[in-house]
Amino acid sequence: ALAGEHRGETFRRVRRRTRVMLRDACSPESALGVSASLMVEPSDHASSTTKRIIFVNRYFFPDHSATSQILSDLAFYLAGCGHAVRVFAGRQRYDDPHARLPETERRAGVDVSRLSTTRFGRSRLVGRGFDYVSFYASAWRSVLAAAQPGDILVVKTDPPLLCIPAMHVAKRRGLHLVNWLQDLYPEVATKLGVPFVNGPVAQGLMRLRDAALRQAKANVVVGDRMAEILRARGISGDRIHVIPNWCDDEEIRPVDRHDNPLRSAWSLEDKFVVGYSGNLGRAHEYDTVLAAAERLRDVPHMVFLFIGGGAKFDELARAVRERKLDPLFRFLPYQERAALKYSLSVPDVHLISLKPELEGLIVPSKFYGIAAAGRPMIAVTAADGEFARHIQQYHCGTVVEPGAGDQLAATLRSFSSDRRGLQEMGQRARTMLEGQFTRAQAFERWRRLLESIA
Repeated sequence: ALAGEHRGETFRRVRRRTRVMLRDACSPESALGVSASLMVEPSDHASSTTKRIIFVNRYFFPDHSATSQILSDLAFYLAGCGHAVRVFAGRQRYDDPHARLPETERRAGVDVSRLSTTRFGRSRLVGRGFDYVSFYASAWRSVLAAAQPGDILVVKTDPPLLCIPAMHVAKRRGLHLVNWLQDLYPEVATKLGVPFVNGPVAQGLMRLRDAALRQAKANVVVGDRMAEILRARGISGDRIHVIPNWCDDEEIRPVDRHDNPLRSAWSLEDKFVVGYSGNLGRAHEYDTVLAAAERLRDVPHMVFLFIGGGAKFDELARAVRERKLDPLFRFLPYQERAALKYSLSVPDVHLISLKPELEGLIVPSKFYGIAAAGRPMIAVTAADGEFARHIQQYHCGTVVEPGAGDQLAATLRSFSSDRRGLQEMGQRARTMLEGQFTRAQAFERWRRLLESIA
């Protein structure tokens, strides 16, 4: 009910208005949550030398999480190119551990097998740990039974350290292992202070992880800093491939604020909107945003719009209520993928957050969607961080060090009175994306890599 609390609207009414406004704007294909360009039947002309590609990750279409969307895009693309593609995933959704997605189905040429696991969800670390272990066991058995010698096994990092059991499966079945690293564990857990993942335990897990990376045919990382860390740990540079994540930049394009149905649906026509879209988790901090909001109480046209979820999403909402900052904030759940081109264009400027100690261990995927929407960014992170360097290099926003609430507030005041400057920064963000971060460019890199392995 936080979404429209200050105007007396209920959450359901806001969501219903959103769907009505979007109904005529979205094609039937995009309403499914997958780009129409990917929802094609596979070619009948697959090369006889092409091996079957098996992906393993906890989430897959129609789940909305970032790892699911990225994997789903690539799997559908490869199937459309004529590759035999199979996916092993869980039956849950990212934000609904009790969901029961179909055990098996064939979608756009991809054979999907969903595994039975425990269903404790993401709210508590112990329960999440049980979910991880049960997925490891189910994936181990299923891939061992289904894979054939010579198949390409691509494993992501949800659950963490999936590369370790995958290494043993690849050995036993004669598979070509490719590790697709969205983050680096156990380093992330150690930096976040996760219980028991430190000292000798962390060192032992890193040695096992590194052994899996050395034995893989290829290790795909999503950023240059991540590649540097792996090289420093002795992983051969020949087996490290940097392929950034992506968004559907053909569908997500700049939408003028006056042409965006969501600004009126969400009663934001006359507001300067500071947006945050996606997961707000343990890797992110919001104290800087709260400190800035305290200094912006006297700016009635300013609104902080948070769309998404995560471990800290409700925590931030409670902190906002406790500080009586409700008039400045709106909270909405994850939007359907078909609505992203509008929801990402609602903010006049976007916030991106990453704790400085996690630089090189995580690269926020929201960076690409914001750039595709042609919106400027404020990175609350280390000034020498990976995406912070892109923002500064291409002059498509600015960087604020965590804790600098005064600076963030001053920046937002300045931006709110410089519409032309914001528009130019947004245009440069889109130009940056088109130059080196499009989905087509990432697909081509993946296709070349996998075909070279085959």
